[in-house]
Amino acid sequence: MAAGEAVREMRSRVVLGEFGVRHAHTTDFPGNYAGFDDAWDRSRFEKVPTMAVEKVFVYNNTSIMQDEILAHRLGLIPITADPRLFEYRNQGDEEGTEIDTLQFQLKVKCTWNPSASKDSSDPNQLYLNHKVYTKHMTWVPLGNQADLFCEGSIRPVHDDILITQLRPGQELDLLLHYVKGIGKDHAKFSPVDTVSYRLLPDITLLQPVEGEMAEKLKDCFSPGVIQIQEVKGKKVAVVANPRLETFSREVFRHDELKKLVRLARVRDHYIFSVESTGVLPPDVLVSEAIKILMGKCRRFLDELDTIQMD
Repeated sequence: MAAGEAVREMRSRVVLGEFGVRHAHTTDFPGNYAGFDDAWDRSRFEKVPTMAVEKVFVYNNTSIMQDEILAHRLGLIPITADPRLFEYRNQGDEEGTEIDTLQFQLKVKCTWNPSASKDSSDPNQLYLNHKVYTKHMTWVPLGNQADLFCEGSIRPVHDDILITQLRPGQELDLLLHYVKGIGKDHAKFSPVDTVSYRLLPDITLLQPVEGEMAEKLKDCFSPGVIQIQEVKGKKVAVVANPRLETFSREVFRHDELKKLVRLARVRDHYIFSVESTGVLPPDVLVSEAIKILMGKCRRFLDELDTIQMD
């Protein structure tokens, strides 16, 4: 490999070898490589606001679950409400209004099932409403919210989340206030379950791989990464979709294959995976995060202009 090509590989690829990783050092700062300015702009996902339970008013709780634990569980239940349509509630405000609060009622009482068989020992047959689910949460519109939001648009993301269990004579009578917030204030406001990123896989065949070797090479990678094509009557391996590769490095177990392939990751190509709680779709979460970041940049530039004018 020529010197220029070697430098380009060092700057652009993290190479996965049989017993280690090459070129893994940082290129975040200029001057790592002579003659190259590798400074690059950074970006990050900013906090996107969501609606979550802030206040739980307990009028009656005769279940075995303590008020604090019950309130904590309720705080983790996502609802299908667009936070962009609401304002932040003023600090110290206990009541809330239609512009900053969503109100839900949870009122459930467990009773005996008169139709249950005398010989049954199954709680699902013996009791009514003994399992309290999110489907029991009822939206109570404030002010003109009933006119602004259609029926069924404000509800828990999932109806089958188990909140607690009751026995005959036990009941819950709660009022929930959902308000707008960000994950920096509390984890309950986080709109995502998991967020991860990885560098784009880069797989290069160093020479043609044909026949049985092609089939063997295909089996060394995740499904869909390597495909077999017919070229002049021969089976030839081609790299079809390197994004699917998890880099188990299975190919290095085969002496006849490990010198035919180069495994690497592209330094400046990130693949982000965003799993939403259901409050907002992942594409909306990312776009909203970018908008928030752009807004902060504009405010920062405006402040700089003000300082320069002074």
